Amino acid sequence: MQSECLPPPTKEMWESVASGFEHTANFPHCIGAVDGKHVRIVSPMESGSMYFNYKDYYSIVLMGIADSKYRFVFVHIGSYGKDCDSSVFKQTQLWKSIESSSKNLPDEECLPGTESPKLPYFFVADAAFGLHKHLLRPYAGTHLTVEKRIFNYRLCRARRFIECAFGILSNKWRIFHRPLNVQPEFANDIVKACIILHNYVRDRDGYMIEDTMSVTGLEDIRGENTTRGGLKANDVRNILCKYFVSSVGKVSWQMSKI
Repeated sequence: MQSECLPPPTKEMWESVASGFEHTANFPHCIGAVDGKHVRIVSPMESGSMYFNYKDYYSIVLMGIADSKYRFVFVHIGSYGKDCDSSVFKQTQLWKSIESSSKNLPDEECLPGTESPKLPYFFVADAAFGLHKHLLRPYAGTHLTVEKRIFNYRLCRARRFIECAFGILSNKWRIFHRPLNVQPEFANDIVKACIILHNYVRDRDGYMIEDTMSVTGLEDIRGENTTRGGLKANDVRNILCKYFVSSVGKVSWQMSKI
């Protein structure tokens, strides 16, 4: 079922995901929301502290990218629990291929309603990830301008799809509510099977709003709090920041949310 429910990403698929985020989350050029989840396991024999995470239990890391339909479009499963989400994502084959050549991503385009400049397509993530032109994170700090607070709110609206996807996954396949008492390799297979079944059910039945509001079993991952992403990455974020308060990019309710 993997070839049908979780096929390799293509340029056409990324364009479809971006269209969904623009329509559903009012966030253009977004090709997915990325985050990590700790899947609890029983301590493997002779594993030392490799699987022991900062929450004081043993786990493997499920790194996922979700679309606007709460489906997983990419997953990386099995990293040690001690690893932070930022370093796990950087080690995935997908991110390595994007850094070496973004040929599978859609071509740079102008934001809707504008004529310049052209911006790349990107993932959205939380503050645990490092800033990159293909990976946007919120502005850090407590004394932010109104523009930056609006940007953080708009990014949060897009990023919640991966958190809700994890919640739906955990609530549907309740094996995630307890430690997996198997070897890590078998645990990886269990998680992979649940991801495929999750996408199959989403395609068949859609989703219930109630499921997206309840995130039982959701675990956040604390990662590297890096902000430096180079001039290009900061330019992309700053352009979006101004776009979200412009007449063509703003939404009517954003001021009431900050």
